[in-house]
Amino acid sequence: MPISRLEAFKFWLKLGFISFGGPAGQIAVMHRELVENKRWISEDRFLHALNYCMLLPGPEAQQLATYLGWLMHRSWGGIVAGTLFVLPSLFILLGLSWLYVLFGSLPWLAGLLYGIKPAVAALVVQAVHRIGSRTLKQPKQAPLLWAVAVLSFVAISFLNVPFPAVVLAAALTGWIGSRWLPGQFADRVTPTTGPQASEHGLHGVHGEHSANAAPPAGQALINHNTPRPAHTRYTPARLARVLLIGLGLWLLPMGLLVAWQGWHGALAQMGWFFTKAALLTFGGAYAVLPYVYQGAVEQFGWLSAAQMMDGLALGETTPGPLIMVVAFVGFLGGWSQQVLGPTHLLGGAALAAIVVTWFTFLPSFIFILAGGPLVESTHGKLHFTAPLTAITAAVVGVVASLAVFFIAHIAYPSGVAGTGWSRLDPVAIGLTLAAGLALLRFRRGLAEVLAACALAGLAAKLLGWA
Repeated sequence: MPISRLEAFKFWLKLGFISFGGPAGQIAVMHRELVENKRWISEDRFLHALNYCMLLPGPEAQQLATYLGWLMHRSWGGIVAGTLFVLPSLFILLGLSWLYVLFGSLPWLAGLLYGIKPAVAALVVQAVHRIGSRTLKQPKQAPLLWAVAVLSFVAISFLNVPFPAVVLAAALTGWIGSRWLPGQFADRVTPTTGPQASEHGLHGVHGEHSANAAPPAGQALINHNTPRPAHTRYTPARLARVLLIGLGLWLLPMGLLVAWQGWHGALAQMGWFFTKAALLTFGGAYAVLPYVYQGAVEQFGWLSAAQMMDGLALGETTPGPLIMVVAFVGFLGGWSQQVLGPTHLLGGAALAAIVVTWFTFLPSFIFILAGGPLVESTHGKLHFTAPLTAITAAVVGVVASLAVFFIAHIAYPSGVAGTGWSRLDPVAIGLTLAAGLALLRFRRGLAEVLAACALAGLAAKLLGWA
């Protein structure tokens, strides 16, 4: 029997509340439930969808949910799946952000955040390893990709080159390299491509409008032999229609914000800044965090560096994509900028968080609903994948710079008297090393590591060790 809309809605709602563990954990949950337990989609179709999402900027787990919802129930199915993936996290972060601005100085909360920050730094190091292992070959095999990664690290860490410039330079390098050094870019699109995924493309879906006959026993409802409906086929008219609707959904709120507070108003600037961030998040949330830091902390002053660290720590403890930390950034920016005046701080902060979330995730929906059939037609073509591979190599360097930044702020916390070695925080350094070993060497779960570090940080604060 076809997958009902109600069944799908229940699953996507449940996923929104249990999607802990970062992209890897979220993708694993979807695979276990949809491929192994419910058998709504076959292994090769799941991998094919994942490969597609990894080629795009934006949070790949949220895009994968949107894509699978689109496969099952057309555009509205994708919108429901992608929205429910984000919505619980947004409401949870709104509550946590409010508590943070009101009670952030409480000893118990400070202790928990003190312990979580080293775990976050270790997670960023793990992200460098994960992205690098799936993108970079041995240095002798792909020296160009290694050069891109190293130069990107130097550009961000020491030369203060804007993140968009790093992305554009990497894309140009990949485009040129695909013509002159194609061997360095071949077979590096994604790490999840298996024999079936490489042999089979997107050949059809099974939704409410397909035949009622059930598939053979043990076979997934959406599989290689399922008839292909019209909404998975690329047509210029459909692409134009979806792009126009998406553009309208961007222009309408942006126009209202500009008409209300002007182009240089805080809300309009947040909308424009996070639109650019959404278009540059190749490699996932960790890749865009340096760009968000540059803009939100250094350029606009919406929050401090310490608050940015606290926001990332809170973001790691909630379900949903890590990029939802932008809701925290928007909340604190709306609070500090008093976007609705000094008498409506909470309302202004919540509005800013919602505005930031809208402009951050809108491009992801457009990429899936408009670009799905289009990208499928170019899948596996080197001139298309090579620039994206080079961008991902640059992301390795960018995320490495973020790891160095976090570790430096943990080892030498701000507001501590002294110079040189006397400012070092040995407890925080020890927690960072312990979290790194737990994640990388012993492969412990994210929730387990975060909880252990949070309790250790609380104990250290209460005992006066930190």
